[in-house]
Amino acid sequence: MTQTPASPAPLHWKVVIDANNPHAQADFWAAALRYEVEDNSALIEKLLGFGAVPEELTVEFHGRRAFRDLVAVRHPEDPFEEESGTGLGRRLLFQRVPEAKTVKNRLHLDLHSGEGRREEEVARLEELGARVLRRVAEQGGEWVVMADPEGNEFCVQ
Repeated sequence: MTQTPASPAPLHWKVVIDANNPHAQADFWAAALRYEVEDNSALIEKLLGFGAVPEELTVEFHGRRAFRDLVAVRHPEDPFEEESGTGLGRRLLFQRVPEAKTVKNRLHLDLHSGEGRREEEVARLEELGARVLRRVAEQGGEWVVMADPEGNEFCVQ
């Protein structure tokens, strides 16, 4: 079998997370990761002006128009499209779904707080609305398993 040369990594990516309240989740994760909530209001106004999107698919969020069922957060240093506000780097996209989370995540984020800062970071995340599920101390390391405001698990290393 012939192998082709490795392609460069994608310029940008997003992890899509189901949510009952995507805007509240975006606020939590933007604060947790020190990311920014994307501002898609210019794109939305343009789509509304063309009649491509009905007004009932939008809401006011942080004093500007946003999509009702989708909102993303992005790393503040990553590039983004000026016209749409869409990030071109590391992003989390929260999409509204009708059902609540019922089982363990198949995917989760690990947050690395830095040497000696785990408990400080856990406390900060609790203030933002996360809760500690359990503390793990194994031969391979220690971490804290937490849940975001909708119950999605993540770990703090």
